[in-house]
Amino acid sequence: MRKPLIVGSVVVIVALIALGIAQWRSGDGGLPELDPPIALPTDSSPEPPAEPEWCPAVQFVSIPGTWESGREDDPFNPQANPYSFMLSISQPLQQAYDIGHVRVWTTPYTAQFRNIQTEQGRQEMTYDESRTEGTARTNGELEFVNQTCPSTKFIIAGFSQGAVIAGDIANQIGTRQHAVPPEKLLGAVMIADGRRENGVGVNPGGEVPGIGAEIALQPVQGVVNAVTPGATMRGPRPGGFGEVSDRAFEICAPNDSVCDAPQDIGTLISRAGDLMLANGTHAMYASNPNVIAGTTASQWTVDWARGVIDAQ
Repeated sequence: MRKPLIVGSVVVIVALIALGIAQWRSGDGGLPELDPPIALPTDSSPEPPAEPEWCPAVQFVSIPGTWESGREDDPFNPQANPYSFMLSISQPLQQAYDIGHVRVWTTPYTAQFRNIQTEQGRQEMTYDESRTEGTARTNGELEFVNQTCPSTKFIIAGFSQGAVIAGDIANQIGTRQHAVPPEKLLGAVMIADGRRENGVGVNPGGEVPGIGAEIALQPVQGVVNAVTPGATMRGPRPGGFGEVSDRAFEICAPNDSVCDAPQDIGTLISRAGDLMLANGTHAMYASNPNVIAGTTASQWTVDWARGVIDAQ
């Protein structure tokens, strides 16, 4: 009975993860009258180039979860999934600010998670491939805006698979392994992060005892490979969130197995039934009142982002 329970637990948790850059002029010899002295600049360093008019004060990057985005989706008006959780955050911000002030950009990527247990799942991109694509497209936008608009600052937010991507990028920024320096990141919000650890980053909600599924399942990678090939459980992020730890927010609902998985494999097995019953928890962040007291995860994120933006 133990092996089927392990596989069953892994199937449940793994499926849930499924989620731009004076000249001197001289005379021509002889003894002409002398020109007036040329005033030389006291600072020889070149002035920075003027920024394009479209450069915003803040760029808000939204990263949807599994099955909530598409590679060809419009990053300014995403329509791949009208029920995408991240729309409950990005749309209120778009309505509150002019795009010239706050540029809300949603990562368009093939947000999939291959599951060989179903016919449709077998046709999808693997978790590793999807995560790599989402990370590359997000980084491409961040690097482009950072280079083109030196004064722009950034906020990153993501849900589920998008939270893993957001957390990985926040880790790179905080440990100075990214084009965007830590001082330009106003904050990052990870909702249902599969690499969440207690004590790493800031938890604005209630305490949850578990850990992210990518950490919990790392010791049984072989079983994961058999159930969902191409889904690497990478464990904790080395260095945590580094210099941005004070503004890297980890939001997790109790019993959401994506971010609140049991810390040991024995408990993972014994909670197999509970994990199945908790499947719906992962889809309720826009309305669940038990994540952050007095509000919801999406409303908290909108309110926090507006406070940070308005303080600039």
